[in-house]
Amino acid sequence: MLATYITPQRYIAKSMPEFVSHPLLKPDTVSSRAYQLTLARNALEKSSLIVLPTGLGKTIIALLVMLERLEKGKALMLSPTKPLVEQHAAFLKRTLTIPEQVAVFTGSVAPSKRVDIWKGSRIIVSTPQVIENDLLTKRFDLKDVSLIVFDEAHRATGDYAYVYIAKKYVEQSANPLVLGITASPGSTPEKINEVKQNLFIERVEIKTEKDPDVAPYIYEKDVEWVRVNVPDKAAEIKILLDSLMDDRMDRLKALGVVRESRLTKKELLMLQEKLQADISRGGSPESYRAVSILAEIMKIEHAVDLIQTQGVVPLKKYFERLKDEAGSKGGSKATKRLMQDARLAGAMRIADTADEVNPKTEKVKEIVLEQIRENPSSRIIVFTNFRDTADFVSKELAKVEGIRPVRFVGQASKLNDKGLTQKRQVEILNAFRSGEFNTLIATSVAEEGLDIPSTDLVIFYEPVPSEIRTIQRRGRTGRNAVGRVVVLISKGTRDEGTYRVSQAKEKRMYRTMRDMKDGQRMEELLQNAQVAAPAEQRSLEEFEKPPERVEVYVDAREMRSAVVKNLEGMSVSLNVKTLEVGDYVLSDRVCVERKTADDFLDTLFGAGRSLFEQVIAMKHSYMRPILVIEGEGLYTKRRVSPAVIHGVLASIAVDYGVPIIFTADEAETASFLYSVARREQIERKRSVNPHAQKASHTLAERQEYLVSAISEVGPVIAKNLLRHFGSVKAIVNATEEELKQVDKVGEKTAKKIREVMDAEYRPRD
Repeated sequence: MLATYITPQRYIAKSMPEFVSHPLLKPDTVSSRAYQLTLARNALEKSSLIVLPTGLGKTIIALLVMLERLEKGKALMLSPTKPLVEQHAAFLKRTLTIPEQVAVFTGSVAPSKRVDIWKGSRIIVSTPQVIENDLLTKRFDLKDVSLIVFDEAHRATGDYAYVYIAKKYVEQSANPLVLGITASPGSTPEKINEVKQNLFIERVEIKTEKDPDVAPYIYEKDVEWVRVNVPDKAAEIKILLDSLMDDRMDRLKALGVVRESRLTKKELLMLQEKLQADISRGGSPESYRAVSILAEIMKIEHAVDLIQTQGVVPLKKYFERLKDEAGSKGGSKATKRLMQDARLAGAMRIADTADEVNPKTEKVKEIVLEQIRENPSSRIIVFTNFRDTADFVSKELAKVEGIRPVRFVGQASKLNDKGLTQKRQVEILNAFRSGEFNTLIATSVAEEGLDIPSTDLVIFYEPVPSEIRTIQRRGRTGRNAVGRVVVLISKGTRDEGTYRVSQAKEKRMYRTMRDMKDGQRMEELLQNAQVAAPAEQRSLEEFEKPPERVEVYVDAREMRSAVVKNLEGMSVSLNVKTLEVGDYVLSDRVCVERKTADDFLDTLFGAGRSLFEQVIAMKHSYMRPILVIEGEGLYTKRRVSPAVIHGVLASIAVDYGVPIIFTADEAETASFLYSVARREQIERKRSVNPHAQKASHTLAERQEYLVSAISEVGPVIAKNLLRHFGSVKAIVNATEEELKQVDKVGEKTAKKIREVMDAEYRPRD
């Protein structure tokens, strides 16, 4: 057997060996596949995004690249979830001769321990959030990292932690190399380009199932779509819901908000954003009414979606939640109005009396039972979008002899629906692998990356419009043998449109990938997707001075916020600790409590610590407390009268003397915090004190405060007066003409000062 070492020069042996050989690899553990070796060789030359169908060994390619780069420094492998991290770490420990040098970083590993583990490890497998936090708090840096692998690289968009880590990596590492791996990067050049730019990718490497070197490892996937009838009762319910929808749309038209009689879900969301933006600028009465009506429409829209694609049982559960919300003290006005409508009451009555047999569920039972009878050792996954449906389908399948189903959902817990811990998820997958369960009824949590055993059959309870999710679901079968995929479609419903959309997006994705692979128009496609800054703007940015470095204390609970990343990008020295008061300490006298619009309303009306308690705590602990309210929707996210919110804001600003600053987003909040910190520390030469203990006023500050409290006199004029006269007593005794001799004191201000000093005290009560 020829040894194939993992170097560009020695990648392909004259005759392909059965296994890859390398000093750090255990013998006979990694099969030798030409396409994997080729992709790894290319990835060693330039930072690359590798697009490869599910089940074809993206992790093995990452391993091959890692083996070579370990000579130059550490390797860091990032994956979105803890189960995926543990899965990759187990694979590396199983295949490498240095398992003791493979470390796992997740939130369950204490930060203090991570520093020592980082120093003593050559390979670290981690969730991105942990690394992001450690970089922000400067527990370690990435200068000694020779390779970062971004698993499920299509996530590198927006504010996701991958974006920040990649940026810091290319800044800190002397010899960076990035490897992104994914099965589905997106359907458009713009999406692919965003990932490419965010991860500093230089090359896109693509393999499809039709490539000659990949085809021998591909098993056929028999994809079929099965159309099922919609029950009569469901049709009756939809007629009532459609009538409700028409009525609410007519109300929006009467307000002049829309012209159309129906809007898509995307159009409804865009309209909601537009109305909320209008309200944030003051808004008209029509906008407030329209937002409330739109909330009703969104609820009706969801009910229609459920009855068409999921059946009566999930709809009944949704109706029960609406009923509970309408009866609760904090229930929205939109829900209360809906529950008073006779048409919704009629729909609920029909749902209560409807036969709970769902044609889709019956078809699932039929298909699964047929598969089990043909092959008793089969493994089957049923994908559904909703937990209620997963619960119902699981219970129905459990009634069929030979079918051993288990529900597989995410960690988040909802009303009367507890999520699965990561530990329980792993236990379920192991039981599925061993055959204790033969049918997994899963939501989207099973789509991405998890080491789920290859299945013989995948059923889509409903189609999904996302090409990425469609590919990931379908990729769960056909790995080691011919697989079967069945997509259920309710006749005459949005299922049909959704399926067409997903097919079109997938075709567009492969068309884009083929263009890239063949070298045709790749640079043009990607470059056209870029929005270049004007030359004038670039020149300004090139000569802009770097911001002066300041120090900010940050509460540990704020580490998930993009505010912290923005501050770090402004050369702010961050000190993270659990603060007794506030979220950010900017000097010995300035403390800031940051609230998003949702946070503000939660602390105001929620059961936890009240907003006023937090404001009072800041006021008692710091001389200059500030409240920042971030984002839109303060007057639209809850059905609370604007007058109530105005009253609260007035009390905070006037009664407690705490300034309120409104910011548009996290970036603007960070900019404001930096400006205050710079003013305090650079211009005023003040120190930073994170301890919640109000600094005592100096005599000069008390004098300034006393004089500045006079009407028409602010801090600047107060200082001018004190410098000119030398004492508060001299100011009190000064004539109007003498006062006007002071800089910035005009006739109006002088009169006001004398009026305060000379007027007889007359209390109101």
